[in-house]
Amino acid sequence: MNALQPLQQWLNRNASWAGGLAAPMLVITILSMMVLPLPPWLLDTFFTLNIALALVVMMVAAYMRRPLDFSVFPTVLLLTTLLRLSLNVASTRVVLLEGHTGPGAAGAVIEAFGHFLIGGNFAVGFVVFVILVVINFIVITKGSERIAEVSARFTLDAMPGKQMAIDADLNAGLIDEKQAKKRRQEVGDEAEFFGSMDGASKFVRGDAIAGILFINIIGGFAVGVIQHGLSAGEAASTYILLAVGDALVAQIPSLLISVAAAMVVSRVGKDEDLGAQVMQQMFISAKVMGIVAAVMFLLGVIPGMPHAVFLAFAAIFGGLCWWRTRVDARPEPEPEAPAVQNDGEATWDDLQPVDLLGLELGYRLIAMVDKTRQGDLLTRIKGVRKKFAQEVGFLPPAVHVRDNLELRPSAYRITLRGVVVGEGEVFPGMFLAIDPGGIGTPLIGTPTTDPAFGLPAHWIEDKQRENAQMAGFTVVDSETVLATHLSHLMQVQAAKLLSRTETQDLVEHVTKLAPKLIEEVVPKMISVATFQKVLQLLLEESVHVRDIRTIIEAIAEHASATTDPQELARRVRMALAPAIVQQIYGPVKELEVIAIEPGLERLLMQALSGAANGALDPGVAEMLSKSATDIANKQEEKGVPACLLVPDAIRNAMARLLRRAAPRLQVLAHSEIPETHLIRIGPILGELAS
Repeated sequence: MNALQPLQQWLNRNASWAGGLAAPMLVITILSMMVLPLPPWLLDTFFTLNIALALVVMMVAAYMRRPLDFSVFPTVLLLTTLLRLSLNVASTRVVLLEGHTGPGAAGAVIEAFGHFLIGGNFAVGFVVFVILVVINFIVITKGSERIAEVSARFTLDAMPGKQMAIDADLNAGLIDEKQAKKRRQEVGDEAEFFGSMDGASKFVRGDAIAGILFINIIGGFAVGVIQHGLSAGEAASTYILLAVGDALVAQIPSLLISVAAAMVVSRVGKDEDLGAQVMQQMFISAKVMGIVAAVMFLLGVIPGMPHAVFLAFAAIFGGLCWWRTRVDARPEPEPEAPAVQNDGEATWDDLQPVDLLGLELGYRLIAMVDKTRQGDLLTRIKGVRKKFAQEVGFLPPAVHVRDNLELRPSAYRITLRGVVVGEGEVFPGMFLAIDPGGIGTPLIGTPTTDPAFGLPAHWIEDKQRENAQMAGFTVVDSETVLATHLSHLMQVQAAKLLSRTETQDLVEHVTKLAPKLIEEVVPKMISVATFQKVLQLLLEESVHVRDIRTIIEAIAEHASATTDPQELARRVRMALAPAIVQQIYGPVKELEVIAIEPGLERLLMQALSGAANGALDPGVAEMLSKSATDIANKQEEKGVPACLLVPDAIRNAMARLLRRAAPRLQVLAHSEIPETHLIRIGPILGELAS
């Protein structure tokens, strides 16, 4: 044992080095076989290896669950094709040089295929070879080449829709960034795989053509008659037999590889291997088995038919029908009945507090929260809360899920403090195909709108899913639709979700991270209620409070001068200016903003600042809101953030005025633009309101 340790240590140290040389050395060996003469025993070794590798490749293709499980298959096709072509060249050289010495000149494998498999009759072998070439080249290779070409094109067309579905799951909190990155990598790998298979299928096709044996027949016949003085009969008996055996030895592995390539590109489904799919989809119906058994029985009793064979298969299929009928007749386990509560006097326990955040489901949606029935909605809701906390900056209240028989069977309702803030309808087992914009491809389904963002969509069945993704639609399941709607409403209603309880929990959390900082501010300088109000004012304008240290430091700096929540929130916004701008525009340095027409700006300054704060003419306010809505919509159509730049004195008033008319319009003050950014004036607000 001790003597082997140095060798084992050397292998461990040089494993990566040896693995890196394996592929180049294999290619060099294969190419050398085309140039260097090989003895018959080495030819036997490589022919046997060729057959074994072909069997391995076909078995792996049969038992894989999805194409990416065999992602190296295009490279394997290239190497196995090179190996067979090299063997063809090497065996042809030996047959032409040594064929006059007898049938064993090219090795025992070729001799065995020439004598035992075709009985030594070269005419029979020639016919068998032609049949194999026709099956391989015209039937299998041609079909797999077409499937690979179409799969590559459809996979590339479906990439945008799959990427958008991943982004939708990420935004809904169903997956984290690591899982999203992994799924994006899988989508890219799948596209690259089918693109490679489109080209690799040409290797199989070329291999089928290159295996034709006419060169060996003509060359061997000429060499035997002219150089070695053999008679025409002796030359035909020797060289043609060797050529046919050589061709069959190469063609059978080629046929196995072609079948493997066809199985890889024709795979549908990702959860089971090919054998399991065939068994479950072909032998699942008792009616089918019964009809087949009846037909086989009728054929078996016809006079002149081989009764034993037909009746035997009739009995086999009849047995399958009986077994399938017994399986289908088994009663499904009944769900446990809920415990009956005893009637009694009313107590304080009957008075339930109003849920801060609730989700009510119709009775058909109850299965979505039942883990025994593969419902994962509760897991997705946990993901939504986790993502909300990571992005917004505080842990939202738990979502209380309950059934509501007053709703439609497939409807749901989202409540905030007992008030309905959103509702919709989802259909378990179906998928929502969302049109991100500009897709004119019609879908077979029920037209509807995305409940979260109001985009046009269709409810489709599972069999339409691939077609919708290939057309560019974002396809999501029912759980994702509901979770995305909940996530969107939580973002919109973030200020109302920050109750006193959540604020106190946030203070305690910050105390663990920076105890001295929070103790100096809350509650010494401002109360918890004031702190809560400042955070709510920020959240009302979609400003995340994740950077809680900067917020507390800004409050500490200005709380000695004022404790007014509005003024403190304004000061905090100035401290958070870089983060606010990045949240709106992303990591860019030039900001395109909406400006106010100078005359209108003077009017707004007079009306909204000072003692007359908020005293704006109703007609001007209405026209201003309409103009802001139109400009914001045009900016979004151009793909540019809608952001209005106003003087500091009227920023709060303008934000309140335009919040309901244009909720996606952001209002920034001049002091909130970081010095590191440049401003580019875009549309001018005021033409419609002037």
